[in-house]
Amino acid sequence: MAEIASGQPAPDFTLATDTGESVTLAACRGRKLVLYFYPKAGTQGCTLEAHDFNRLKPDFEAADTRVLGVSPDPDKALAKFRSKEGLTFDLAGDETHAVLEAYGVWGEKSMYGRKYMGVERTTVLIDREGRIARVWPKVKVAGHAEEVLEAARAL
Repeated sequence: MAEIASGQPAPDFTLATDTGESVTLAACRGRKLVLYFYPKAGTQGCTLEAHDFNRLKPDFEAADTRVLGVSPDPDKALAKFRSKEGLTFDLAGDETHAVLEAYGVWGEKSMYGRKYMGVERTTVLIDREGRIARVWPKVKVAGHAEEVLEAARAL
């Protein structure tokens, strides 16, 4: 699993969004980007996190920052999640786990003694030049979107 750190170039990516369009790191240059990695669309924690980022979307836009949620879900599941929850920002699916692995968020997890592979809830703030400005590993949802917004404003 890759390990990313502040100051290094962000790993390049091309991902399909829930709208069927592609998003690339290169296309996001010139503006700040929040990549928030979450385990599964529609689950309780992921829904709360999505609502927090969605609620603050105008503030992120005012800070010249795009928000992109990334999970291993298929595009159809992401589109359903976005529609059901009224989300106004893009979601991207990485079913191959290539981007999740490049950002070091795909790995072995454990729940109730059972080991499995999954996404470690993580957020990455990327600056206008495509460098990692900050990484939040093992995110706790409560208050997290606000903390990311403050960091984006300060960047």
